[in-house]
Amino acid sequence: MGFADRRYGDVGGSSGRRFGGGPFAAVLTPWVKRLLIANFGIYLLIALGLLPSVATMADMFGFSAANILTHPWSPLTYMFVHGGFMHVLFNMLAVFFFGPPLERAMGGPAFLRYYLICGVGAAMTSILLIQLIGTPTVIGASGAVFGVMLAFAWRWPDAPIYVWAILPIKAKYMVGILGLGALWSTMQASRVGGVAHWAHLGGLVTGFVYLKFGDSIAARWNRLRGRRGKRRTSGISDISRSIGVGGRSRRPDTTAGGDDLDEVDRILDKIREHGMDALNSREREFLDTMSRKYRSGPDTTA
Repeated sequence: MGFADRRYGDVGGSSGRRFGGGPFAAVLTPWVKRLLIANFGIYLLIALGLLPSVATMADMFGFSAANILTHPWSPLTYMFVHGGFMHVLFNMLAVFFFGPPLERAMGGPAFLRYYLICGVGAAMTSILLIQLIGTPTVIGASGAVFGVMLAFAWRWPDAPIYVWAILPIKAKYMVGILGLGALWSTMQASRVGGVAHWAHLGGLVTGFVYLKFGDSIAARWNRLRGRRGKRRTSGISDISRSIGVGGRSRRPDTTAGGDDLDEVDRILDKIREHGMDALNSREREFLDTMSRKYRSGPDTTA
């Protein structure tokens, strides 16, 4: 697969190493590169006999709901063990194509966190579906990869993707078709042809929950940690500076309610961690509105 438009294959600048050209141009960003090295490296070490066999590695590091208490590391480690070359190849091809623009948009730490959360969520889906699928052992990064594809389609829904380098299809439709296929296969059987389709579905569901509700959950978590008062006082003074308007003095807390200031704090935290490119249109509009309020001062009209 490849991108039909370089806008989607090289989002956010030119740093990093570029491979290919034209519609297949991609920038190998830091965490994508590390994930590729880790997954291919582990596979090569197994293939060369420098690590135990795939079956032994699956027993040690694969995920199974039946062994989660004795193997608490498995929800993370299972996604770095693959059953064969084609298994790791197709998973890492998806990371190669979809990962770089997403990492540039989200920021490296946020991209890695999202990748791992989707992978863990995919594994934990088996606990919810245990009556349907039993307790199979699963390996591979497919759950995390499906989460990455969802995030790409979420951010660039109309980006044309070339399937088999021939058939163009919009990202949102491709992910929708894959999601429906995963749901159908999960309902038909736990594993069809050795593929844990429920893990694919779990990665998509986890990614959706994270993208849809992650920011609000993080804001509430920060308040529970006692950061509300501290961030409110510092957040107001940073509003104009964060969006490139300097030289304004801070005004008293008279133009916005507590909920608005909590949202400002959350957005400012997001900017500091991931940059302005990580903001969606609603967040940008909200930040502009709040900035105008603080520049104009309180409304004194009776």
